[in-house]
Amino acid sequence: MTSIGITPEERAELGKALTDALNPLAAAIRSRQSGLSTARMWEADPVEVTLSVLAAWKVVDAEVKQLTARAAATAGSYGANYEQMGAVWGITRQGARKKWPGAVPRPAAAKAGAALELFGGTAELVQDPSSGGWAWAGEGADGTRGAAEDGTWYAAKEEAAAHAGAFLREHAATLS
Repeated sequence: MTSIGITPEERAELGKALTDALNPLAAAIRSRQSGLSTARMWEADPVEVTLSVLAAWKVVDAEVKQLTARAAATAGSYGANYEQMGAVWGITRQGARKKWPGAVPRPAAAKAGAALELFGGTAELVQDPSSGGWAWAGEGADGTRGAAEDGTWYAAKEEAAAHAGAFLREHAATLS
């Protein structure tokens, strides 16, 4: 799933609905600050009125951020990953992980690794618990040891396995 846009008509409807929902909050904030009743809010200094509207949007912004984090955590609990969340939000996988840390449950240690035996050699696939990325280390049938390049974490277990498999194929025992 990718980021979803809305039509101009939907945007206009959303703007109206949000403004309608915001007005009572802005009026309450202005009333507390000015001592005027909410019915007389618009009679106050225009700068003060517009600042109360801005203050109300700040409250809404904080609430939206909390609701967004809750939605991300819910998606993660159902199996969504950071790549999917980032695609929907229009940011990278890393950006999604930074925006909603902990939204995707970390894999259990028992699931964090796997062994690969190919071409007479073996490789261990390991998952980084903090990033969820995958790396590998192994020994070819010819005794050569190898591993993913320093700092390289692959997005998927299958990608790390493909790189490990290519290494094991290159270092297969030669038949005499």
